[in-house]
Amino acid sequence: MNSHQLFRRSRIRLAFWYAGVMAVILSLSGVSLYRSLIQSNWEAMEREMESIAGTLHDSLEPMLPPSGEATTVLKRILPELCVAGESCNISPTLIERHTIGISDRNTYYIRLFNQQGKLLAFSPSQPLGISRTFHPEPWQTFQSLQGIRYHQFTIILHNHHPSESSSFHHSHPSWGYLQIGRTLEAFDGEVQRMQWILGMGFSIALGLVMISSWWLSGLAMQPIYQSYQQQQQFTANAAHELRSPLASLLATVEAMLRLPPAHQSEIPIMLQTVERQGRRLSHLISDLLLLTSLEQNSSPIPFKPCCLNDIINDLTEEFLELAIGGELHLISHVTDAQIYVLGYESQLYRLVSNLIANAIHYTPIGGQVVLELTRRDRLAVITVKDTGIGIALEEQTRIFERFYRVDSDRSRQTGGTGLGLAIVQAIAQKHQANLSVESQLGYGSIFRVELAISSVINEGEKADILTLL
Repeated sequence: MNSHQLFRRSRIRLAFWYAGVMAVILSLSGVSLYRSLIQSNWEAMEREMESIAGTLHDSLEPMLPPSGEATTVLKRILPELCVAGESCNISPTLIERHTIGISDRNTYYIRLFNQQGKLLAFSPSQPLGISRTFHPEPWQTFQSLQGIRYHQFTIILHNHHPSESSSFHHSHPSWGYLQIGRTLEAFDGEVQRMQWILGMGFSIALGLVMISSWWLSGLAMQPIYQSYQQQQQFTANAAHELRSPLASLLATVEAMLRLPPAHQSEIPIMLQTVERQGRRLSHLISDLLLLTSLEQNSSPIPFKPCCLNDIINDLTEEFLELAIGGELHLISHVTDAQIYVLGYESQLYRLVSNLIANAIHYTPIGGQVVLELTRRDRLAVITVKDTGIGIALEEQTRIFERFYRVDSDRSRQTGGTGLGLAIVQAIAQKHQANLSVESQLGYGSIFRVELAISSVINEGEKADILTLL
């Protein structure tokens, strides 16, 4: 399968899941907000109706007549209402409207029923086709013939002039019922506006989420894709590096097998070639294993104090013979104070060793390699300078890649595997060290490693410690 198609499909799936999860979250949030707003508006409307009903109840109860005189008295105390069974063409004054507590006759209506549920009076603004049958439920919602919804509240009215027979049972027997209702046209319109706003907002938000999910999935896949490309490049380079010595080994062995008896004296020379290529393979495999262990960071052993002075001095002695053989000058400048850092001594030894070997390999005859150990504040600074061929500016960011060589021909002649600086960078990262390079073509290079100092011991303190020991 094409790797580009694989990562594209993975990106699409990642974007889809991200957009899907965000869509669910937005939906739940929107529905919760919608229900909360609707519920709060509905409760506010019912509280308003209860307040108006309570005002009317308190105003009407003291003036309620006996049931037999209801028709004539209702015309007097409720001039806005129409009496059932009579013509209704009433235009009450502002004072009369204010008396019964309702000024918005287009929104609210009133109906009065006696104790038996018979309609006595009603507002002219009541819905057309509304049933005259009394329903005792406190709250009712219904739809008129015009398709407009109404909400209705029923409250009991008590008689303050009870008959003698009824007074034995209750001091204020039921006189009838007061119903106050209102149209839900404005409420339903507000609900539709909220639905439209939430729907449009959800669509816009979902579109933005889809765009951002595609962009974020691309950002998330980018390091994975880069790592995949690096892995592919590493596999190809490792196969190439392994193929060359293996091919040389097979060719040498095949030549030895075909060698006639008269030329048996050439076998030791061929065996030296086999040994050289075998060592090269061994070094390459060791470097690869070291890189793997450094990147996995799986060592359970904690850091220990390491003396950088001893490491630098030992490496100077070790590489002195190699420098003399290459007709180079190896110079070492190490501070007198003993500088200790926390880390793995073998890895720090390998870090400095690779830098020195790299400097010697790329420095021509007559040049010099300078190794320095200094202290700057709380940092130990290891500097390796050479007067070699230098590194171009555009290549300085790539020299720490695996198998990358500035001069591949020269590196192969000196036996390098192309993993030296990659190991240096991995060790520096594991020890949280700052690794930098300065170089100019034809003038040499400067590699600098900065590590946090654990402790510093001067010569006097070192002598006192040795005396105590």
